[in-house]
Amino acid sequence: MNDKTGRRQPPLGIRVLHALRKEPDWLTMPTEALDAFREAENRRRASPLARVITGFPDRRATIGWQQLALPDRVVRVRVYRSSPGPGGPDAGPVGLPLVLHVHGGGFVGTAAQSDWVNSHLAGRLPAVVVSVEHRLLAPGTPLSAAVDDGWDVLRHVVEHAKQWGIDPARIAVLGESTGAMVAALAAVRARDSDLVLRAQVLVNPCVDLTSTAFDHTSVSEHANSPTLTVTQLELLRRLAVPEGTDPRAVSPLYADNLSGLAPALVVVPTLDPLADHGRTYAERLREAGTPTRLTEHPGATHAFLSMPGVVPQAKVARAQIAEFLRDHLAE
Repeated sequence: MNDKTGRRQPPLGIRVLHALRKEPDWLTMPTEALDAFREAENRRRASPLARVITGFPDRRATIGWQQLALPDRVVRVRVYRSSPGPGGPDAGPVGLPLVLHVHGGGFVGTAAQSDWVNSHLAGRLPAVVVSVEHRLLAPGTPLSAAVDDGWDVLRHVVEHAKQWGIDPARIAVLGESTGAMVAALAAVRARDSDLVLRAQVLVNPCVDLTSTAFDHTSVSEHANSPTLTVTQLELLRRLAVPEGTDPRAVSPLYADNLSGLAPALVVVPTLDPLADHGRTYAERLREAGTPTRLTEHPGATHAFLSMPGVVPQAKVARAQIAEFLRDHLAE
């Protein structure tokens, strides 16, 4: 089958889940209904039963919530560390690498949905993985709020490196979907702030919220993908960049300067409306001189890294991400 033409079918598990779920009427949903949907969906994603889909955490890692007190607000983070004990990794005098992770979803989502990949990275690299429970899109809460949450958490942890047991010279960012947009923008801010990142990993990234967001070929080819539809993207864009705001401010694809950034791994599932977002951004990074590796996963759908139980390609992607980070975070 040719993925470019959209003829390859998604994995059976994804098709079954899609058939069993009733899609809300996203564009006419009142705020109260969106809030209720978000709460119910995030409880489901964080439940033990959901791990059949979202994957079982690595037992070599500990997982726990922490409250991060920033100057003007409190942000919850989910922290993954290598389990202590005989034979466990030694952080050494300078600490372990830090991987700042940002989950996907945009107007829905929780760090707990990414326990599988983050616990494996923490246990196997090893590293301290900090996943940001950022503010979600809603009327009055644009994407810039999530962007600020990601950046402010990164700076806070780096500034308190000793308390966190991390090496401030070995830092990477990892994001999925809209979380990849937050991670990409954090990489740009880091360069401009002289905060040195070793790597950035962008998984099925959304990088364009301007008027050209829907012009990419993959958007029309996979408009009714079972894990992301054009209608959902329309709601995402409406909430992310309210009328009167500049969408380029949160669209890495239109950043003025993409040179001098941390080496990038761009992970693209081929049955994804946003596949060409990732491909185009990887090309832009290369043109700017930023070392970039693009990997594509035929037959995988959007958000596949958070659904290893039903998308087998997630394990391959996880191995690629771990290898990339291990290479770039080495002492």
